[in-house]
Amino acid sequence: MTDLGPVTARLKALREHAKMTVRATAEALDMPSSTYAAYEDPKKFKKSLLPLHLAERLADIFEPHGTPRDLIMGLAGVTASGALKAAPEDLADRLDAVLLPEIEVGYSMGGGADISDYPVTQMVPFSRAWLSNLTHSPASMLFVARGDGDSMMPTLLDQDIVIIDRSQQVMKQQDRIWAVSYAGFGMIKRLRQLPDGTLQINSDNPAVSPIIASDGEAFLIGRVVGVIRRI
Repeated sequence: MTDLGPVTARLKALREHAKMTVRATAEALDMPSSTYAAYEDPKKFKKSLLPLHLAERLADIFEPHGTPRDLIMGLAGVTASGALKAAPEDLADRLDAVLLPEIEVGYSMGGGADISDYPVTQMVPFSRAWLSNLTHSPASMLFVARGDGDSMMPTLLDQDIVIIDRSQQVMKQQDRIWAVSYAGFGMIKRLRQLPDGTLQINSDNPAVSPIIASDGEAFLIGRVVGVIRRI
């Protein structure tokens, strides 16, 4: 039996090899027939691999009917040796994780850096459930950056990883920590709106003086919603 072709066609072939109908398979999975059928429909299921948990359940169902377990698990990118082999995006999806772009030091805690060009250095996986505790924004609105410097100590340390929510660009509370662009430089600071309309850009390190930004001098990039630190 060949394992080539789209995952939808391979799944259908393996089900038919097990001599099971769509309805019987759906009942064994305890899901509606239409839900299972979507996994065999290339117009509805466009991913290159099945979710890992689904492949494991299908293997338990099809294997007693003579369908090799390794072929079924291969639909989720699991090799015969049991190793996962998949593109990062597929692997993250099957592990219920999301990949967030990590930006090159474009938001510096030690004075700022030019943010006109901040390349993505890597994609970092995060638990979807963990992120949902930080923000309800979609993953497409989140990115991470590493601090560089000590101006936000003791709250943020050098090389801390901060998670920034780009969907939040309006200050609703004072003294929150933001990624902000000021005079063409990016920085992570604590912000306070002053009565005269200016913006006070504060560092948590008392040795660093505040910056007062007039209207149009500072732009909010996103609010810091989480911090990851090595211990």
